[in-house]
Amino acid sequence: MPAIADFAYAVLFAAGWPLYDYFVDWPTFQRWLRDDPNRARPRAYRNTALRQWILVAIGVALWQRAGRSWSALALESPSGWRLWTSAGVLLLIAGGYASQARAVARPGVKERLRTSLAALEAVVPHTRTELAWFVLASATAAVCEEFLFRGYLIWTLTPTLSWWGAAAASVPLFGFLHAYQGRKGVVRTAKAGVIMTLVVAGTRSLVPAMVLHAIIDIGGGVVTWMVWRDTPRHS
Repeated sequence: MPAIADFAYAVLFAAGWPLYDYFVDWPTFQRWLRDDPNRARPRAYRNTALRQWILVAIGVALWQRAGRSWSALALESPSGWRLWTSAGVLLLIAGGYASQARAVARPGVKERLRTSLAALEAVVPHTRTELAWFVLASATAAVCEEFLFRGYLIWTLTPTLSWWGAAAASVPLFGFLHAYQGRKGVVRTAKAGVIMTLVVAGTRSLVPAMVLHAIIDIGGGVVTWMVWRDTPRHS
């Protein structure tokens, strides 16, 4: 059963972290982008990854101190048909991003995407160095955010709300994590949260959701890098 420390931890990452990002981290990043654009994104990616691993380390310490089984957080690989179905779906999605990457090279596609994705330009990579740090941050987010929101948060709330009630409550909280991206960012992230939650429910494991999360974030990062990699740098 969750203890007071577990609820306090959930409040820390489900409420405190989004508020910190919105009121402190995002304004700081915008200042970096204005004052030192060549270093702003790599610095932000590194800091984001470090902060997430620190949050997860706190959760791991709490979990181990309580002597709980990791299977209670669904931190086990799926087996049988769930494993093979997950692998097949993940390969299809990865292939879809590969097709998108090839499509970017077609005449006129980059220009159209720069218009439709303009709101994301500040946060996506523009150079190879930025892309490398973005991939690291994306892999970190895939593991850490699933551990926190589809794992620890749902486990903490389940005795009070039931599993599905806890899962439903986790979705808007996960969306709120990207409040700095505005209303569209919150809605987009909440929709992704619904998909990840259903993956966890269907496979009974966080692992496929982590892999899917990584494919979506890294795949999107590579595609947007291809869109903006030859644009002039900010000055």
